[in-house]
Amino acid sequence: MIFAGPIVLVIFAIITWYCSIMLADCYRSPQGKRSYSYKDAVEANLGSVYCKFCAWAQAIKKSNCFHKNGQDATCEVSTTMNMVIFAVIQILLSQLPNFHKISWLSIVAAIMSVAYSSIGLGLSVSKIAEGPRARTTLTGVVVGVDVTATEKLWRTFQSLGNIAFAYSYSTVLIEIQDTLRSSPPENQVMKKASSIGVSTTTMFYMACGLLGYAAFGNSAPGNFLTGFYEPFWLIDIANICIVIHLIGAYQVFAQPVYHFIETWSRNRWPESRFLTSEHAVKVPLLGDVPLSIFRLTWRTLYVIVTAVVAMIFPFFNDFLGLIGAMSFWPLTVFLPVEMYIVRAKIPRFSSTWNWLKILSTICLLVSLMAACGSVRGLIQSVQHYQPFKSS
Repeated sequence: MIFAGPIVLVIFAIITWYCSIMLADCYRSPQGKRSYSYKDAVEANLGSVYCKFCAWAQAIKKSNCFHKNGQDATCEVSTTMNMVIFAVIQILLSQLPNFHKISWLSIVAAIMSVAYSSIGLGLSVSKIAEGPRARTTLTGVVVGVDVTATEKLWRTFQSLGNIAFAYSYSTVLIEIQDTLRSSPPENQVMKKASSIGVSTTTMFYMACGLLGYAAFGNSAPGNFLTGFYEPFWLIDIANICIVIHLIGAYQVFAQPVYHFIETWSRNRWPESRFLTSEHAVKVPLLGDVPLSIFRLTWRTLYVIVTAVVAMIFPFFNDFLGLIGAMSFWPLTVFLPVEMYIVRAKIPRFSSTWNWLKILSTICLLVSLMAACGSVRGLIQSVQHYQPFKSS
């Protein structure tokens, strides 16, 4: 149904907000010690077994960082060169050691996100006003006309994964919370930020979805900016904003991986100068930036690997849905729920305990359905794709 999408968006938004509130309360360990990463928070509250599970789930999620690039490239140019340029930029930015050094980048990325969304909304309103009216139906794409019943079911499952990914920011919540001062309490500030962030993004998601469908109807493209042809200059600005946003988004999601690998390596081999030595390098506008040979080597390799994978499998929506499905339940729902149960000492089989377990189970089932739909879409895409070929 036409209202199914907005309803699902609202449900995911509420679940994400609810779990983020619980996660914010689990930032400090029971002894009051700060957690520097999502993994640290899981280990402090649930122990090493859950910590390993967390690392596995995070690794799946972070592999998405590069699959977004190339979606908005012009159709006569190979996306390979675009991805190479993107990778070079990421190699340079990846040498910034932590979130504190890239706070400016996340702010710029957020501004770009609002900018290209606003442009898309404006173009949608303009297209609706100009006419002719797009073909829309109460139930969305029509079975037997646009798609088969089976295809519509699979697409529905895949869309659940796309929405799940759109709300999967729990992996960076702890890292962001770690940048806050102790007064006022970090968890209170983070709860307020989560409430504002989730409500704002949901409004944009809802507006883009509704106006985009009204503008294009059942033939709406996956990236609705590609459905507009004029004015070229405005669409180009929107695409530039997307590129800048993705540059920042890559770093936001990659930094926790960098932190995890580097912390583990230094703890494993504390005497290695290759791992521990740093040299200050003056960078314009950033001042002294600590440069590490280990960081330079492994982060460069990480970016190269993600770039090559993205060049081989540049299937935007399929990977987005799959990774969203595989990461939403463990990182956004399951682990925050389990940490909160332990931290709040909620009695087993109490009404609150039962509610949280039911919520987690339902989200697991939804994630499994989304994963099935995305895997099918990925298989279909692979069958008709030649790697490194100009589109």
